[in-house]
Amino acid sequence: MELSRIDLNLLLVFHHLLTLKRVSAVAALLSMSQPAVSSALGRLRTSLGDDLFLRTQGGMEPTPYALQLAEPVAMALDVLQQALIVRAAFDPKTSTRNFTIAMTDVGEMYFLPVLIGALSRYAPNVTLQIVSVTSSSLKEEMSSGRIDLALGLLPQLQAGFFQQALFRQKYVCLMRKMHPLAGKKKLNLEAFITAEHARVMATGTGHGRVDIALEKQKIHRRFRLIVPHYVALGDVLKCSDLIATVPQRFAERILKPFDLATQELPINIDESSIHQFWHGRLHRDPGHQWLRKCVNELFGDKGSLKGEEAI
Repeated sequence: MELSRIDLNLLLVFHHLLTLKRVSAVAALLSMSQPAVSSALGRLRTSLGDDLFLRTQGGMEPTPYALQLAEPVAMALDVLQQALIVRAAFDPKTSTRNFTIAMTDVGEMYFLPVLIGALSRYAPNVTLQIVSVTSSSLKEEMSSGRIDLALGLLPQLQAGFFQQALFRQKYVCLMRKMHPLAGKKKLNLEAFITAEHARVMATGTGHGRVDIALEKQKIHRRFRLIVPHYVALGDVLKCSDLIATVPQRFAERILKPFDLATQELPINIDESSIHQFWHGRLHRDPGHQWLRKCVNELFGDKGSLKGEEAI
């Protein structure tokens, strides 16, 4: 098979169909009609002499030959994309680019006020779209370029992505300012155990290490409330005698608005390390480089490791 007989647009359809598995999703991504995507797949099937994809209840499943082609096609498209991107200049003062960033609800509360303020000053026409890191397709969407950046404690992105450490933080005990435990000089273990707790599940992040650490130490809390997100925690603690174990920087963000206080935990829990993650396809993109630099300057600890690392 000679390369001159293959339309590169067909390979683009092939590449995205491998990831998305649905003709409708590929059509939406590439701004094509579904019949046009089906036609492209038909032409590629004819050229390569293979079905490539079989329709199933779970979507379009690749044939063994399609799986064999997957990696070299992805690499070729990435090389071509990088070659085109490097020449594209990025001026934050005039750019109208939209960046999609994945983060948790606690990340939204911590990062967004500062980040939006900085964009208003330095990149007035740049826009952001925020999506959840809990999406089951996070890796695929970052690999395809639909998500530019992910921020947080995200163990599921510890392999195959570039990352940069922003800061480390400990966990603290959070409660209303007039809580009986807030006035104690030091929170002891007995008081911590007997208090009524609010627990945040924070699915899709690494903050579950708190529960793991407590279980290893055979420390059992009394849960009055279990919630999936951090977003309502400030209001809950302000209006009750519940306490919660939370990341320090989240606590600092909501202390004044909700009239809360913190206490040091009476137990040892490893600190969490917050990173920004991105896929290699955007590593040399000038706009993406600017965004990563902006995030690092706004949130990176001055004494932390600033180098970018691929793992």
